[in-house]
Amino acid sequence: MSTRQDHRLVRTSEHWLSLPNPHGVPVEICAAPDVPLEPAAVGEALAVLETAETLGRLAEATPGYDGPVPRIVRAALTPDFHKGAGIPIGTVLETEHALLPQAVGNDVNCGMRLEVTTLRADRVRPRLDALERRLRHLFFEGGRRIALTPAQREGLLRDGLPGLLLAGPARWRGLSAEDAEDSLDRVHAPGHPVTTARDFAGWIGGAGGSGHDSVIGGIGGGNHFAELQYVSEVHDGPAAHAWGLTPGTVVLMVHSGSLSLGHQANATALDRLRAGWPAGLARPRNGILPFLLDERSAPARRRYLDAFGNAANFAVGNRFFLALTMRAGLAAECGEMASRLLYDAPHNLFWQDGDRVVHRKGATPAGGHAAMAGGPYALWGEPVIVPGSMGASSFVLRGHGDPRTLASACHGAGRRVPRGAAARGDDAELEAFLREFRVVTPLDHRNPVVARRSDVMAAWRRDLKQEAPWAYKDIGPVVSSLRGGGVAAPVAELRPLLTVKG
Repeated sequence: MSTRQDHRLVRTSEHWLSLPNPHGVPVEICAAPDVPLEPAAVGEALAVLETAETLGRLAEATPGYDGPVPRIVRAALTPDFHKGAGIPIGTVLETEHALLPQAVGNDVNCGMRLEVTTLRADRVRPRLDALERRLRHLFFEGGRRIALTPAQREGLLRDGLPGLLLAGPARWRGLSAEDAEDSLDRVHAPGHPVTTARDFAGWIGGAGGSGHDSVIGGIGGGNHFAELQYVSEVHDGPAAHAWGLTPGTVVLMVHSGSLSLGHQANATALDRLRAGWPAGLARPRNGILPFLLDERSAPARRRYLDAFGNAANFAVGNRFFLALTMRAGLAAECGEMASRLLYDAPHNLFWQDGDRVVHRKGATPAGGHAAMAGGPYALWGEPVIVPGSMGASSFVLRGHGDPRTLASACHGAGRRVPRGAAARGDDAELEAFLREFRVVTPLDHRNPVVARRSDVMAAWRRDLKQEAPWAYKDIGPVVSSLRGGGVAAPVAELRPLLTVKG
């Protein structure tokens, strides 16, 4: 069933649209007619493109700037495209001679981690009650206790997951012999090496010796989660077999980012951009402040890039520890098991090649065979992890490296109802959903003592409604758009058994 198309969009084929704009920036959108594209997101995308004019004015007003004219080369919007806070989620921007920190945003290196276990769904289902209690303790009641030395913390922030695993002996529950190897060839961006972690010195040394804290291994809020799933259907037999995705196999999916570190990194950029903004030049109407890739801005950019690299590295490590916590819970309740990383993919990052920069905000890399050359996915293309809404199917696909999307795909189903409106949803509908699906949160809503607190329960329901199924697009048309548009091909469908939400 088709949805009404925004009059500002032009459909160019069954799975593609364009967005004409007064700045002449080529914009392509992968979305079939049955994928809703909210008008507010279209308006926000047009506002973002005003940065094309900002770049020209900034170059003219910057003393001593004699480099090439900075520009937005092109933009791509993914099927989960929806309104954000200034830049739509599902936006991919390629710029030349300019870097836009806000086109990545606060949650630097938010991304997905997917692991394949040796467990079968029929072995896990009878243990879900006990597993729910175990995971609540591990994640929210002081049970995760991840001990890190200052050297491990600094290794993680400076060199990413490889730096963490090489920074001394590790005794974390669930750690496997393959984790060090997988941190190099099954992670899209295993590390963003930087020479300093000065902005986060408090976190590095705050614990003294080997110590615990409440930061690492935290899920975060919003649409972040750790989920237990099983392979329900195979769409590409050879690829699924090669990736270990046989029907009934249990997998772990983690969606999280850089928590407070990413917010600090983005604030570092904005502070320096505001301080260095040319006198007499009006601030952009859309609020987006760019860095020019020139010598004058190099010190400020360097400070941001250091903090950005630290936050990006932390995010990969955080997903790693979330997965270890899930492994520990499964092993304790279901017996001996193993888990192997399939892939870890970032959503909010930028990639610089010379003077060109690709920014992704709520979009995941979807490279083809060439991008995967020399690694375990060279024959297949890059694994693309697309979660559905809470309680719905998720999909694993393989990327085709489509230039129309700058080799990008969507990072989920995408919202169709803003959080505020979703929070006002029907209580009865939420209760019906919770009778059918298991959500592990810090609050145990089945506890009679908790259930008698109407104020506590109302706040809990309000938070859950913001991420409920009705707040998101149907995952089916989104994945069909990726397939029909030539962006990525489905390998397997995953169904949830249990979701942990912060």
